[in-house]
Amino acid sequence: MWRRTSVVSHHRDTVSASLSSEDNAGPICYLSGGEQREYTVSSRTNSRFAGSGCEMALRKFALAVLVLCASLVSATAGDWPTWRGANRDDISTETGLLKAWPEGGPKKLWDSKDAGLGYSGFAIVGNILYTMGADGSTPESNEFMIAINVEDGKKVWQTNVGKFLENGWGGGPRCTPSISADGSLAVGISGKGDVICINTKDGSEAWRTSMGDLGGQTPAWGYCESALIDGDKVLVTPGGSLGTVACFNLKTGEKVWQSTEMTEMAHYSSIIVVNHFGKKQYIQLTANKVFGLDENGKLLWQHDFPGRVAVIPTPIYNEGVVYVTAGYGAGCMAVNITADNVVEKLYENKVMKNHHGGALLYQGHVYGHSDKTGIVCQKLETGEQVWSDDKKDNSKGAVAFADGMLYCLEEGSGDCFLVEASPAGYKEVSRFRLDPQTTQRNPQGRIWTHPVICNGKLYLRDQEIICCYDIKQP
Repeated sequence: MWRRTSVVSHHRDTVSASLSSEDNAGPICYLSGGEQREYTVSSRTNSRFAGSGCEMALRKFALAVLVLCASLVSATAGDWPTWRGANRDDISTETGLLKAWPEGGPKKLWDSKDAGLGYSGFAIVGNILYTMGADGSTPESNEFMIAINVEDGKKVWQTNVGKFLENGWGGGPRCTPSISADGSLAVGISGKGDVICINTKDGSEAWRTSMGDLGGQTPAWGYCESALIDGDKVLVTPGGSLGTVACFNLKTGEKVWQSTEMTEMAHYSSIIVVNHFGKKQYIQLTANKVFGLDENGKLLWQHDFPGRVAVIPTPIYNEGVVYVTAGYGAGCMAVNITADNVVEKLYENKVMKNHHGGALLYQGHVYGHSDKTGIVCQKLETGEQVWSDDKKDNSKGAVAFADGMLYCLEEGSGDCFLVEASPAGYKEVSRFRLDPQTTQRNPQGRIWTHPVICNGKLYLRDQEIICCYDIKQP
């Protein structure tokens, strides 16, 4: 007989397929993306069929389903459903990618001028890329969530999210949309704090709220965080006296809770969800605090952080250690959180002063750009610098990881360069320049959208222009 069950998992990187021994059952398929779905095919037979060709046929059928499950997993494992990827760590699990690029860069598959103005990143699920952009730069302009076909770069739909955010460094949306585990819903935040949930099938609005309704005030550079979807919940950071973090029912938009014990004003970082010694935690960073909440919004721990001006990078979590960094001279800090949520500061220094290009953790080392230093490799355990590219701010920009390599995007020139992710030393392998580049960017703005590696393709953006490159090995 067939038996199907579904269970929610908080281990978003779990992907496997196996044969179950329970009741001589058939294959179990575990899917990534925040959810595990279990499919089993029972091979139980009554005694009169034991050892018969019928039982053998059932076992062969079970094995065939196992293979099918494995193929389905690999077809979806490369998706990038939210800000910084499925685990919000800017780490792609893809392999089989080019280790060096030809002169002039990898093959461009297409470019699109349909993304609108702004700095929004990419969420990619299946053959659809989700981003946000504005239709102009005047007070009458609006911000939209936009769906684009990854095969040809053509726009599929766009939905109005809210009024245009004006800003001296370039207006428009900053948020990356977040896609639900089943792919049916997308949540985005406008620069002014409009929160919208959209049906991905046709772009129709499911529900909306606003950070203002939650007690928030728009930060100086606008709301920049990307909403966190965790199962049937969605979390945002309005900040303010009603609670720094708010949680909603993903399907209905009904508010579930707000973190009344933590009332820091919002800055620009995005929430992460972690499994901390078997228990779920939501971790967020503001100008003055890094803190953890339980799944009901209760404050579990907090620690002061010396943020200045704008605190933007997303926290990093690894086996109880929380690492945070910010620019404007703030530097970096690591704290250890015990199973009982006792906080111990491990170190605080200026090795990593990351403005907004993000930092990532790979094999015990943190990589990212440090203001006035360059791209650095830092040992997570001790905080010591291992190496720097010594290019100061000439290499300033975003960093992502895939297949043993760092994908770096320099914010001023638009140069994208490939660097070995190794503590042995800085080794640049290849470089090319994003082309075309926009003529509509604010003079104070830069190329601030992070690179994304998804399903064998590299995506770069400069305002309304998105470029897609083939980076698979032949």
